[in-house]
Amino acid sequence: MTETLFALVPSLGAYLVLTSVFLSCLAIPLPSSLLVLAAGGFAASGDLNLWAVAAAAFVGFVAGDQCAYQLGRKGGDAIKSRLTRKPKMAILVDKAEGFIDKRGAWAVFLSRTVVSPLAPYVSYVGAAAGLGWLRFTLPAVIGAAAWSSVYVLIGYSFTDRMSEIADLISNFAGVIIALAIMVGAGMWLRKVLHEKAQTDAMGQGQLREQA
Repeated sequence: MTETLFALVPSLGAYLVLTSVFLSCLAIPLPSSLLVLAAGGFAASGDLNLWAVAAAAFVGFVAGDQCAYQLGRKGGDAIKSRLTRKPKMAILVDKAEGFIDKRGAWAVFLSRTVVSPLAPYVSYVGAAAGLGWLRFTLPAVIGAAAWSSVYVLIGYSFTDRMSEIADLISNFAGVIIALAIMVGAGMWLRKVLHEKAQTDAMGQGQLREQA
């Protein structure tokens, strides 16, 4: 099946990319990441349009995310029960639940970049758990834009070095993780300093009252 899909990339191009990414967002097992990389490579050779491929990946990701989110809102328990019938999917669902509990909306963004295999499960579980539409959509769209751009550009830039793409992807994931940690640490430090400033202000106020 994978070989057949790759053979269709030059002829179907953006349509295949959009469809495969959309279905992957619904937890349907398709090699969407590799298809996007391959489409980027064909764009470099002039067989496909680069912007059309990137737009297709992005639109497919956003549309798939929204579809999964709405399904999770309307039939969360039923979908979860169906997904957890298979041991491998049950593990992913459990990881998605833990990820959302710890990270909240951050889990949505990270599951579209660093841990993309969790993306559909985060959509289903997050929606079923009551994650608001805006809190889901904003990080989901930003993550989809980052994922689509990077995968298409890697395929476009390194079409003659496809054997090294896996390493490049892992390195990119490491950069994203580091940035996420830095941002998280900065937010935590800002919160701590803000709380300290409030505590100091309250203490000074009490001292003035006592004086």
